[in-house]
Amino acid sequence: MRPIVVKSTRVRSFFKSGVRDYLIAVLIVAVTGFLCIPLSGASGYHVVSFILLFIVTILATFMGTGAVLMASTLSAVVWNFFFIPPQFTFHIDKTEDILIFGLFFIIALLNGVLTTRVRRQEKLAVEREERTNSLFGLTKELSKAGNLNEVLSVSVKQIEMNFNSESFFVLQDGNKALSRSSRLQLNKVLSPEDYQIAEWVFVNNLCAGKYTDNYSGNPMTFYPMSGSILSSGVLVVRHDFYLESDFISFWNTFITLISNALEREFLRELANKARFLDESDKLYKTLFNSISHEFRIPVATIMGAADSLISSPGDEKMSRELYAEIFTASLRLNRLIENLLNMSRLETGRISPRPDWHDVNDLLNKVSADLKEELKFYNLRIKISKNIPLVRIDFGLIEQAVYNVVYNSLQYSPHGSEILVKANYRNNFLVLSVEDNGPGFNEASLKNIFNKFYRTDVTKTGGLGLGLSIVKGFVEAHNGTVSAENRKTGGAKIKISIPSENPNINPKFISNE
Repeated sequence: MRPIVVKSTRVRSFFKSGVRDYLIAVLIVAVTGFLCIPLSGASGYHVVSFILLFIVTILATFMGTGAVLMASTLSAVVWNFFFIPPQFTFHIDKTEDILIFGLFFIIALLNGVLTTRVRRQEKLAVEREERTNSLFGLTKELSKAGNLNEVLSVSVKQIEMNFNSESFFVLQDGNKALSRSSRLQLNKVLSPEDYQIAEWVFVNNLCAGKYTDNYSGNPMTFYPMSGSILSSGVLVVRHDFYLESDFISFWNTFITLISNALEREFLRELANKARFLDESDKLYKTLFNSISHEFRIPVATIMGAADSLISSPGDEKMSRELYAEIFTASLRLNRLIENLLNMSRLETGRISPRPDWHDVNDLLNKVSADLKEELKFYNLRIKISKNIPLVRIDFGLIEQAVYNVVYNSLQYSPHGSEILVKANYRNNFLVLSVEDNGPGFNEASLKNIFNKFYRTDVTKTGGLGLGLSIVKGFVEAHNGTVSAENRKTGGAKIKISIPSENPNINPKFISNE
């Protein structure tokens, strides 16, 4: 990533100190000189020099270099004017006093400057440690982030915590075009002018805005989020201070870590999207092949039977058999089309149940009648609890759901086996269950059996894998639940539970007129 250079209009001065520091330094030296007046005799003025040196050393521990130099110079002047004989003049009679004054002045300056430098080095060491801890904390938090939004959340929080600056990110949309709004902070939307600056930063990989040489009139600063492979977007920050030279390095490192994390998550999202598109393409091809195969069988049957009828119209027995084949194939074709249409209705949210009071006996009798041809090779047993009340359901949807469950059981059960359908009413719920003697479900099937296009490993017959997913959709449209399990004696069991208030009316007293 290219280093971010921010123009600083505040010059770092070696003598940088506040006016308050200078006033305090003058005041302390003046007070010290006043308190030392009793020592102004011929034998005590040397002691005053040590006291003033001590005061300068103390001031150097908490004041800037400029204030310390002023205190050193002022203490030398005060010592000379008020204490070195002759007093109240800057004239020094004795040669040794001149030498001592010169040494005092030099020692005061060196002591003050060196003490200040030591304090500054200590402060820099503390700042470096704090910045290192901040960078370590940022790296740790970014490593924990599991997606792009979490990276953005961590970055915004860390920038505010370490720089006391408001920030937000504007990312590209995956097609190398910058979005107009923040992905995480939805209330952050760039104005047309700001968006133009952000686009310029994104394209040119240069910072712009306040404290920079590009678009410096803007109140915000724009930074490119550039990685080694791609640029993920632009960081917009509202700085309330100038970035000084030693602070820019810390800021650049901070931004680089965030840029790398954004690039990592951005590339991960692109990889997931590419994987999803690849899997979608594979699913599309598989589904297309499956649908083509499922439609080809009944269509081929109808075409073959029709061709035979045209070729040999005189054989009445053969004609009846061919008509039966055409009818069976038509039913299969219609069932496939109905499943596809029902799935389309479920996905578009166009399923709207119209519940009314119905008899469960009518429901199950209708299902058994519709599956009359398929049930020729099986033993269907229907067990309905005594005095089961009328239930409030959409008859057509639930009939289709039970039909699909029973038909699914027929596909996996051996000929001659029993299919048990039970219905009872418990705690204001209509409970329907279908049990068979087939191979049952494996662990993977129990988790995915109600998913679209899912077919078990033991599938021997055709089908698109839509039947049970449609069942789930129709039942959930009634605010009900559907579950699958294996029977202890072998085989599968699918249970449907649908909430229905009790009308307190016994169906055997309902007139059929």
